[in-house]
Amino acid sequence: MLLRRPAVLIAATLLALAGMGGVLVAQMESGERGILPIDSSGTLEITGIKVDVGGKDADSARYSGWRIAQREGFKALWAKMNKRPAGEAPNLSDSTLDNLVSSIVVENEQIGPNRYIATLGLLFDRQRAGELLGLAGEVRRSAPMLLIPVLISGGTATSVELRNPWQRAWAQFRTSQSAIDYVRVSGLGVDPLLVNAAQTRRPGRGWWRNILDLYGAANILVAEVRLDRLYPGGPSKALFVGRFGPDGRTLGSFELTARNSDDLPRMMNEGVQRMDDLFTQALAAGIVRGDPDLIIQPPPPPKEEEEAPVAAEIAPTVIQVLVIERGEAAAVAQSVAQIRGLAGVIWVTQAPLPNGNANLSVNYRGDINALGSALYSRGWSVTNRGGVLYVTRGAAPGVSPTQ
Repeated sequence: MLLRRPAVLIAATLLALAGMGGVLVAQMESGERGILPIDSSGTLEITGIKVDVGGKDADSARYSGWRIAQREGFKALWAKMNKRPAGEAPNLSDSTLDNLVSSIVVENEQIGPNRYIATLGLLFDRQRAGELLGLAGEVRRSAPMLLIPVLISGGTATSVELRNPWQRAWAQFRTSQSAIDYVRVSGLGVDPLLVNAAQTRRPGRGWWRNILDLYGAANILVAEVRLDRLYPGGPSKALFVGRFGPDGRTLGSFELTARNSDDLPRMMNEGVQRMDDLFTQALAAGIVRGDPDLIIQPPPPPKEEEEAPVAAEIAPTVIQVLVIERGEAAAVAQSVAQIRGLAGVIWVTQAPLPNGNANLSVNYRGDINALGSALYSRGWSVTNRGGVLYVTRGAAPGVSPTQ
């Protein structure tokens, strides 16, 4: 997708960079910012596989533990993908699993002379394992959602301004297994100026529209965690809250605890998993979706100017009209005045007749039949005799002007 950078957004960014001066440069060079999200498009991950196995020596025990982890990991991932018990998963040979597993992640391990105890994670090649895991075909995913992780600790809210365990957990999250199409920011470059904790409280859609256009997203997801420590390095409790959209609509919340600082990464990783489940449920309910009002639409192509059709002008015709009012001069004058007011009449000349009636020459934009129909529709009795219209007002119903 081609990302457009609106001029107003770039100008604001440059001004902010100039105002912060050397402080920003110093912080970025010190490595306090920036955690690049992992590319998980080609792998499927399962974590928390526990093994406890013995062997004739340490290497044999470790090799056996990894073999067991591959078998149990495939079944656990199959159960997760298909929402069914792990006992129903197919039993694959070790040689087949060797081709499916791309790497093993050691979360925790204890190696003895003839015993291996560990908690492992496994990465399966998506292309090779997808069909065996029931992932054949296209998977329905959401519109691109800009993810903003917010950590509140010690009364201070931060997002990607400084490295923190909550941002790191999201950067390490393998999004290929989620129905949400996350757009994750790294915290490098202008990210801390545009996507920060303060920005999540900004309701103005104009600024949001520019930011979403810059990152190629259709809406916003805010993953917020409020971390409370009993004492430095000791137990901690965290409240996780999921929000959606510029208005910060709350989707749900949950609490987790960590025994100490060493257990904090585990709690954050679990929080990411549960937060993703929260967002996925909101997607299934139709809450999480793209907002057309937040997407900058390209201008419509210019319309070709169409010339309005010019109606063909009807040439005027001079038509002779005899007004017969039985010698009543006032009635004749009134009838002549009404004929002058008809639509299409340009001018009327009058020649008196001996009996008090009127002989009119009517310059009319139309033919004799059109003028006769106009008079007939207004209650006149009209007769066409040899190209001369004989008209009488207030007489018995007249005949068709064409007769």
